[in-house]
Amino acid sequence: MERSILARGASFDLEDVDIKVQALSRSTRYDRCCHRRNDDSLIYSASGRNGCHVRLFKTLFTNECYHQCGYCPNAGTSNGCSYTPEELSNIVSSLRREGLIDGLFLSSGAGRDEDSTMEEMLETVRILRERHGFSGYIHLKILPGTSRHLIEEAVELADRVSINIEAPSMDVMHELSPTKDYERDILDRQMYIRDILARRSRGSQTTQLVVGAAGETDLEIFQRVVKEYREIGVSRVYYSAFVPIKGTIFEGKQPQLRWRESRLYQLDWLYRVYRLSPEQIKNVFDDYGFLINQDPKVILAGESLDLPLDVNEADFQSLIRVPGIGPESARRIISYRRRERIESPSDLIRLGIKRKAIPYLKINGWVQKRLL
Repeated sequence: MERSILARGASFDLEDVDIKVQALSRSTRYDRCCHRRNDDSLIYSASGRNGCHVRLFKTLFTNECYHQCGYCPNAGTSNGCSYTPEELSNIVSSLRREGLIDGLFLSSGAGRDEDSTMEEMLETVRILRERHGFSGYIHLKILPGTSRHLIEEAVELADRVSINIEAPSMDVMHELSPTKDYERDILDRQMYIRDILARRSRGSQTTQLVVGAAGETDLEIFQRVVKEYREIGVSRVYYSAFVPIKGTIFEGKQPQLRWRESRLYQLDWLYRVYRLSPEQIKNVFDDYGFLINQDPKVILAGESLDLPLDVNEADFQSLIRVPGIGPESARRIISYRRRERIESPSDLIRLGIKRKAIPYLKINGWVQKRLL
C-alpha cells in the first residue's frame, strides 16, 4: 500500500498511521470473512452472493482487549494501538477513491469495554457513510456483550454483521475464554440481530468457530452449526483451525491440521447448500464424533447410494449426492434429459460435470470398470 495514498487529504501523522495499519491489519488474519487473499497483505478478496469477488480492507479498530481468550495474541492487552474514527475513515475513503478496495471488514478487540469501542467503530462507519459518501460494502463485527441500541445502529449502517461464537457450547467457551458469557454475551446478541434483520429487507449475519482449541468434537461443532442456521438464521459459518501463538495461554497446545477445517467446510456445504439433513449426514463421523480426512460427500455416496447411479433415471436428490455433481450441474443434467438421452461420458463433460463423477454413474448402460 502506497503511503502517498493514505496521506492524500489526511490530517494525521502518516508514520503513526502506517504503523497502526500494519499492526491492526495483521491482527485480523484469524478472523474469517473470506477464503482467498490478494498479494497485497492488507487487501482480502471475499466472495459475494452472486459469485463476484469483493476487495476488502480488513482491520481491527484496536488490538487492546481485556478478555482472556487462550488462543488470541491480543488477550489482556492494554498497551496496544488503536485508530481514531477520523483516521480509519480517511484511510478507507482514500483506498476506495484510488480503486484499491470495494469495502471494509472492521473487527476489534474489546478495548477497555465493549460499548466504548463499539461506539468508536460506529462513528467510523457513520463518517464513512455520511461525510465521505461511502456506498461500498461494510462487514462490521459486533463485540460480545454490546448493548442493544448499538447493535441496532450497527445493523442499520452495515451490509453484514457478525459475532464470533468461537465455541460450540458454554463449557467449551469457558475453556477458551473464562471472561465471556456464552449465553448472554453471544447467543442472546445473535438472536437480537436475527430479530432486527427479520424486520428489514437487507443485511445478514455470520459467525465463526475456533476448531480444536479445547478438545471439542466435530459432531459437537456440527450440532451447534445446525442451530446457528436453523435458529439464528446466519447466512454463513466460518471455521478457523486452532494455531498456538507464542505468548498466549494456549501456546503449548497442539495445532490443528488444516484438513479438519477443510472437512468442516465440506460438511457445512452438504447441509447448507445440498440441504442434506443431520440424520442423512450422521454417518460421516467416527465413533468418537470426529471427521476423518476424506471428503464427507464421498463417504455418504458409498454408504447411501445404490451405485452405480443411472444418470438418465436418477432424481435431483440422488444426483447431488454424487461426488462431482452439485445442485447447478444436477439441474443441467435434468434439463438436458428432457431434450435427449445422455449417451456417453462426453455428454456429461460438455455439461460441465466433473470427471470424478463418472465412476459413480451408469451412462446408457455403460459403467466405468474401477472400484469406487
